[in-house]
Order: sequence, then structure tokens, then C-alpha cells
Amino acid sequence: MDLILAIKVIIMGIVEGLTEFLPISSTGHLILAGSLLDFTGEKQKVFEIVIQAGAIFAVCWEYRKKIASVLLGLGSDAKARMFALKLFIAFLPAAVLGMLFSKSIKAHLFAPVPVAMAFIIGGLIILWVERRQDGKPALDDSKARIQSVDDMTIADAVKVGLAQAFALVPGTSRSGATIIGGMLFGLSRKAATEFSFFLAIPTLLGATVYSLYKARNELSMADLPMFGLGSVAAFISAFFCVRWLLRYISSHDFRVFAWYRIAFGIMILITAYTGVINWVD
Repeated sequence: MDLILAIKVIIMGIVEGLTEFLPISSTGHLILAGSLLDFTGEKQKVFEIVIQAGAIFAVCWEYRKKIASVLLGLGSDAKARMFALKLFIAFLPAAVLGMLFSKSIKAHLFAPVPVAMAFIIGGLIILWVERRQDGKPALDDSKARIQSVDDMTIADAVKVGLAQAFALVPGTSRSGATIIGGMLFGLSRKAATEFSFFLAIPTLLGATVYSLYKARNELSMADLPMFGLGSVAAFISAFFCVRWLLRYISSHDFRVFAWYRIAFGIMILITAYTGVINWVD
């Protein structure tokens, strides 16, 4: 791997790690970065999915005690089994719908207008959620029905899982759908954010394994350095991003991300119309 390719790989990894857990859609940003860096093609598409694993490992490290307690308690702790069951149930809608409709989604929705509309509509929904109480941001989570991910019911998991399924639409943002959806369903800002992190583990690791399996004939051992370096860059940037986001939500709402999404959506339309960026390939 030459130096120029290594720099491109690192930049793509950083973009993935910084955008995966923020409600701004990592997909759109990876397309933009890939186009600007001339880092495109079928193998590069697989790379963009695989490096999600690096970002996920950052969440695994941040919540290693919680994850370890759940895994070790599966055989004897009812609370651990219930938490694992809720994650599995929330994971199912996106997994099933993704396998059934991924080809149709890529064929019909992965185009500038649908992606831009997903960005803009998502931004407007975030603004609405944040202003739904007397027109003021709902920073006080003390009255939220669910204060901790352990307090969630099976029904809550189903609802958040259905919200995550909307992220199959390019530009929606998986984290945005689950966090904002969770808040709408009664989760506190912190509980919704943390459950979004936990739910990302089976969702993104599953997508990584599935993508590698589908592309198994196109990849070789020579690709390992590229995938490894990108995953490491994604891990490091996601690690800092996750910690920053947890601090941020303690005293801020998500409106800044909403306005960013709206501006990004408008930029997609402008760059697509002018031909500056190919948002399909």
C-alpha cells in the first residue's frame, strides 16, 4: 500500500468514526469524502462497510464492563438475558428488511434527491422533537418514562428497532433514527443514545460480515492492510466521538445536528445538479 492510498484510507476511517454515531448519516459523508479523494469503486464500497467494525469496537471498549456483565450473565442472570433479548429484538427489523429490500433500496433510493430529502426531513424531525414541549428544547430528562436502558421493555425495543429500519433509506442516519425515535417513545436522551450505541454492535457487525461474505471473491489477502488501517482510524476517531457525544448530550440538545443535516441536504442537491459529486457511484 503506497503512501497516497494510506492517507486516503486513514481519512476515510476518520470520517467513518466521526460520523457513525452522530445523527448526521455516515453514508453521505463517506460518499462525499470518497468522491473528493477519488476513492471509489466496488472494493471501496466494501471497505466503507467493513471499517464500521472499527467504530463498533470503540463502543465495545467504552462499554466493556456492561458488555462483559451481559455476556457472563447470560447463563445465570435474568437481567442480562433480558437485555440481550431486547437488543436482538431491536436488531431484527432492520436485518430482515435489509436482506429483503437492499437491492431495491440501492436501485431506487440511492440517488441525490432521495438522499437529500432524507437529510432534510430528518433534520426537520429532530427540530420538531426538540421543540415539542412548549416550543422549548427538552433538556430536562427527569420526566422521561425510561431513564436507563435496563428499564426498557420488549415493546420499547420493538419500537426502537422499527425506528432503526428507517435508516435503510440512504441519508437517514442509523444513530439519528434510533436516538430520536427512542426519545419519541419515552426514553431519556442518555438512555436513547446509549441504546443506539449498543444496538449498533449487532447491526453494524452483521452488515460487515454480510458484506465480506458477498464480496469474498473480489477480495484478497493483499487488501488486509487497507481494511486494517481504515478500521484502526475509525476506532480511534469513534472512541473520541462517543465520549464527546456523551458529554455533549448532558447539556445540549440535537438542534445543531438538525441544521447541519438540512444544510448538508441542500449541498447534496446543489452538487448533484451541478455534477460536482456523483452521489450514485
